[in-house]
Amino acid sequence: MKPNIGSIDRILRIIIGLAVLVAGYYYTSWFGLIGLVPLLTATLRFCPAYVPFGLSTCALSNDPK
Repeated sequence: MKPNIGSIDRILRIIIGLAVLVAGYYYTSWFGLIGLVPLLTATLRFCPAYVPFGLSTCALSNDPK
């Protein structure tokens, strides 16, 4: 799995994931567990939803291929 999540995207996913988890805990709702998805993708630096569209928020490298 080649990383396709950049730094800003990763930080936003962590913030959103934590916010959803906290809201789920505060409201005692199981829907708060949805916050684990952005946390997992931020940790792995890979988003499977980006693959079919060829998206990547990683910085471009100067490495020739």
